[in-house]
Amino acid sequence: MLKFTLIVLYIFLIFLISIAFKKFNKDSREIVRKIIHIGIGPLIPIAQFLEIDQNSALIFTGIISLMVLINYTYKIFPTIEDVERKSFGTLFYCLSLFILISLFWDKDPYSLITGFFIMTFGDGLAGLIGKSFNSRSWIIFKQKKSLFGTTTMFLISLFIVCSLGYAQQKSFNLNYFTIAFIATVLEQFSVLGIDNIIVPISSALCFNFFIPN
Repeated sequence: MLKFTLIVLYIFLIFLISIAFKKFNKDSREIVRKIIHIGIGPLIPIAQFLEIDQNSALIFTGIISLMVLINYTYKIFPTIEDVERKSFGTLFYCLSLFILISLFWDKDPYSLITGFFIMTFGDGLAGLIGKSFNSRSWIIFKQKKSLFGTTTMFLISLFIVCSLGYAQQKSFNLNYFTIAFIATVLEQFSVLGIDNIIVPISSALCFNFFIPN
């Protein structure tokens, strides 16, 4: 019970930070959402450290996914979906985590963390950098992408893959670049927030394939 209390308290803290930020920055709806997006990132390593078992992690994630689905209808927590475009990104975010836990929780936690970190930190920071600084941009399926944002996605993804890959193999591998490149390409396809499921799942599967444990 104490383990889940700590997890809930951490999530609650992230929400408090986002609410406080929104109070003083009412015009930054996307940034508020990204605070939650990025802030949830450390949740998996925390849960692994607390030695939460796979079934408990799946049940907890499933409950959160159900709450998010309900929130789409009733807007109980409007901050979560207060974005400037139509998106199911939050739901895909939860579903991808559920799938990652199902596939890799005990079998290959490095792949799980890689996929989740690329989604939370890589995709999250790419969105922030891309919107905060002007650079060359293009449109893919009505979604605007920028040079700075895409570069950020690649560099953060590469850093994550290199760090976790080295921690697992104690050596560097050219496939690290392949995984980061695939994640960056897939992040370009973000219509309706679909990148929140295709990026982490593909990244984790690629890490599992290219970087055997």
